[in-house]
Order: sequence, then C-alpha cells, then structure tokens
Amino acid sequence: MSEQMEMPTIEPEAPAREPSAMEAEVIEALQTIYDPEIPVNIYELGLIYGIDVTPEGNVAIQMTLTAPACPVAGTLPGEVEARVRDVEGVRDAKVELVWEPPWSQDRMSEAAKLQLGLV
Repeated sequence: MSEQMEMPTIEPEAPAREPSAMEAEVIEALQTIYDPEIPVNIYELGLIYGIDVTPEGNVAIQMTLTAPACPVAGTLPGEVEARVRDVEGVRDAKVELVWEPPWSQDRMSEAAKLQLGLV
C-alpha cells in the first residue's frame, strides 16, 4: 500500500490592477498632501512631474519642490511615498526629487491659481 503525498494548494495571484485605474487613485492620494506654506495640494500646485505605474503595482513619481531650500525637502518625499503605498494594489513607491525644469506658478492648475487669487 503506497501513501499518496498531498500536494499543497497554490492560490492564483490576484489579477494585477489596470495601471491607469491605479494611477487615478495615486493622483487622488497626492491630492490629500498639502504644501505647508501654500494651502493647495501638491498635485494641483504642479509639483508632480511624472507618475509611472507598472502592472505589478510599482509606482515611480518624479516631483519637485517650490524651491530647493524648501523647509520640507527632507520630509515631503517620504510622506508622498507613504501615502502612495497606502493606495490599494500599490506594492512599492519611490519618489525622485527633480529640479529641471524649475517649478514656477505656470505649472499650477487653473483651480489652484483661482484658489490663490492668481487669475
């Protein structure tokens, strides 16, 4: 009489989420982070230069600050990474600070300009 070995059950991985849907949720998360000196979120301020979402749920963000000597230069990128990692389906998030092109008010959304009385 031979013993049959029981094979472990392998659960299929959850299907990857559509990157464009995840990108929309990442943008929503970014819109909850505010510049400490300007009462506008960092997305509407135009501080986010690029968002790349892979089908595996890895998110790479290129962002800048209003000035290189910004007082939150050491903390804001980490806050952005943490907030993006909280988005459902995100496996990892990395933020790269970039300085080119330099940020200017021209990068702000119309809504941000209206909120700050610039139009």
